[in-house]
Amino acid sequence: MNIIDYLIFGIYMLCVLGVGFYHFFKNKSSEDYYVGSRSIKATHVGFSIVATDVGGGFSIGLGGVGFAMGLSGSWLLFTGLIGAWLTAVFIIPKIKKLDEKEGYLTYPDFLRYKYSDKVALAAALISGIGYLGFTGAQMLAGAKLASTTILQKNPFEMDPILFSLLVIAVITVVYTVFGGLKAVIYTDTIQWMILLSGLIFITIPATLFEIGGLSALRETLPKEYFTLTNIEASTFINWMVTIIPIWLIGMTLYQRMYACKDEKQARKAWFTAGLLEYPVMAFTGVFLGMCARVIYPEADSEAALPMLIRDVLPIGVTGIVIASYFSAIMSTADSCMMASSGNFVNDLLERHIIGKKSHKTSVRLSMAATFVIGTLAVILAAQFSTVLNAILYAYSFMVSGLFVPTLGAYFWKKSSSAGALAGMLAGGVPTLLMLTNILKLPAPIAKYGLDPSAYGIFLSAVFFIAFSVAIPEKNTPEGGQTAK
Repeated sequence: MNIIDYLIFGIYMLCVLGVGFYHFFKNKSSEDYYVGSRSIKATHVGFSIVATDVGGGFSIGLGGVGFAMGLSGSWLLFTGLIGAWLTAVFIIPKIKKLDEKEGYLTYPDFLRYKYSDKVALAAALISGIGYLGFTGAQMLAGAKLASTTILQKNPFEMDPILFSLLVIAVITVVYTVFGGLKAVIYTDTIQWMILLSGLIFITIPATLFEIGGLSALRETLPKEYFTLTNIEASTFINWMVTIIPIWLIGMTLYQRMYACKDEKQARKAWFTAGLLEYPVMAFTGVFLGMCARVIYPEADSEAALPMLIRDVLPIGVTGIVIASYFSAIMSTADSCMMASSGNFVNDLLERHIIGKKSHKTSVRLSMAATFVIGTLAVILAAQFSTVLNAILYAYSFMVSGLFVPTLGAYFWKKSSSAGALAGMLAGGVPTLLMLTNILKLPAPIAKYGLDPSAYGIFLSAVFFIAFSVAIPEKNTPEGGQTAK
């Protein structure tokens, strides 16, 4: 990278931090900090959803699957199109009607209304821990990008990825601690316009010129890289089972539903997000990963795309695209920190330990929690070597425990608090044990290669239905659900 690129990168990051500090002085209440005063338009929210869901983590991971399997890697983000549109059609009309009456701040607020405080607390713990892991995955993505571009060397002679991880963490945590959701959403729009434009209109043409055009790409890569069937059935199923349900339980997504001023704006935002994920970002990411394989065939699959951006783009443009990539990573990491912070402060501390505080104290407490969560995320990120695996582990844990009880809250009148708690424990605990290799599946079952979340969801459904039927709610308001 040229000195001009470093200068552009530095200015860009300072501007992003400036937005965070600007909103620090604008945030007057928890609603300002967590749901953007419930007044944000669909365009901003739509871009923010993509920035949060895809982010730098999935972007780096997407380049990695393009490097490894070609166009078939685009199925990874087909899950986003399905998840976003299903949410727009079936979930948003229900949740926005409730939000207008109840003024929700978090995802567990909805479960508290539908079930009980105990269910909301369990959901907050699962969601908070899951998003802590997801934050770590984004920081690892930032470290991989930095260690191959702007921070290849450091004065402390530390491992480049570890040093980069610490630098990314400081920038992201400071920005998020001070800015809150408005800072996150408004910067997401600009960041993703720059990133998509830079990748589609500059990076792809420059890369094709570098490798000798599409013909050279076809001659170099295997034929199966240009099909949509170069993927194992188990991998396809795992992506669908692990990622689509996150759209129903994602705290970051609920915050953005609440941030929209009405149902119409929310549905528009989700439809927009789905199309931006697939086909736009899906094929852009995997195609660049394929090009990166031509230039760096021996590179780490997730490091090849950052290396391509570093070496192929013109001076000045490199700094802008890398800065926007970092911003995409920050967009996801900051949203996940906000989500985890909201779970622990609003749903755990203020409701069960210290009691409700003044708006000013609550915001300061949220900032402190966000700082602690960011610090823990760095420690967790250091334990992983692959970004995509870190993301899918976090998703698996959350989906296994939360998907079935949440689905029941929306669509099954006989669902009960006892069933929800049983489903969360029966799904989440075994999945966590399987992910950490404490519990191993028998060989006849393991041979199918399914993700632990598939078994977790099945167990969750069995226990949720059984306990809901055996222990129904006693005093239910209209709609068949539990009282608030």
